[in-house]
Amino acid sequence: MIKSMTGYGRANTSKNERDYQIEIKSVNHRYLDISIKMPKQLSYLEEIIKKEISIEIKRGKVDVFITFQNNSLEGREIKINTELAKAYITELKKLANQEKILSDIQVTEISKYPDVLNIQNKQDDEEIKKEVIETIKESLNGLIQMRQIEGNKISEDLKIRLEKILSKVDKISKLSTRLIEEYVVKLEERIKEILKDQEIDKSRLAQEVVIYADKCSIEEEITRLKSHISQFKILLDTNEAVGKKLDFIIQEMNRETNTIGSKANNLEITNAVIDIKTEIENIREQVQNIE
Repeated sequence: MIKSMTGYGRANTSKNERDYQIEIKSVNHRYLDISIKMPKQLSYLEEIIKKEISIEIKRGKVDVFITFQNNSLEGREIKINTELAKAYITELKKLANQEKILSDIQVTEISKYPDVLNIQNKQDDEEIKKEVIETIKESLNGLIQMRQIEGNKISEDLKIRLEKILSKVDKISKLSTRLIEEYVVKLEERIKEILKDQEIDKSRLAQEVVIYADKCSIEEEITRLKSHISQFKILLDTNEAVGKKLDFIIQEMNRETNTIGSKANNLEITNAVIDIKTEIENIREQVQNIE
C-alpha cells in the first residue's frame, strides 16, 4: 500500500555502557531531504546514516535527532601533564615565599587545575557504528509503520472519492447521448418554423447533426478520464513511491474534466463537472502527502 510522508519514530538502546536515543520525524517534501543533529564524536557516521534512511524512505523532509552518552571505560586513559603540574607548583611556591604564607601544596589540589588531568577516549568506531545503525533501524521501523497506517487511511479516502467521480462520469456519459437527440428535435422544430410549409432538406439536416455531434462529442474525454482513474487505483495498491505519478495523473484528470465542461452545452453536465472538479481538488490535496 501507499505510504504517507508524515511520520515519527523513536528508539532507545544501551550497549556496552553506551546509551543511544534516536528520533526520526518526516513531513511533506517534493524530494528526499535528510537533516541530522548529533554529537560531534558521531559526525563520521553522517553519510552512513543518510544512506541507511534513503534505503527505506524515498520522499519527504526527514529530521534525525541523536543523543549519545558514552559511560564505558573501554579505551579511556587518564593522562597527567607533568610539566604543567610542575609549573603550577613552582609558581605557587614563589607566591608563598613572596607573600610569606605557608605553602601546603596538595597533589589533589594541583590535579584540579586546568589541563593537568586529561581523559583520552579512544572509542571503538566500528562497534559504535553497528550500535548506531541498529538503533536507526529500530527508529525507522516505527516511522515507517506510522507512514503506512496514515497511507492506508489516505488510500481508503481516495478510493471513495474516485468512485464518486466515476459515478458522475457515468451520469455525464448518459446525458451526452441525449444531447444529439435533443439537438435534432430542436433543429427540426426551428427549421419548420422558418420554412413554414416548405419541405425540409433531410441531407442538409443530417449534415448539421454530424457537425454538431462532432463538435460536442465527449466520448474520447470520458474514455481517457476513466483510464486515468483506473491507473490511479492500480498505483494506490503498489508498495512503491508513487506520489509524483499520482500527482501527474490527477493533473490529466483535471484537464479532461475541463474539456468535458467546455464542450457540453447542458446544465446537468455542467453541474456534474463541478462536482468532479471538487473531488479532484480534494484528491490533489491528499496526494501531496503521499510518498
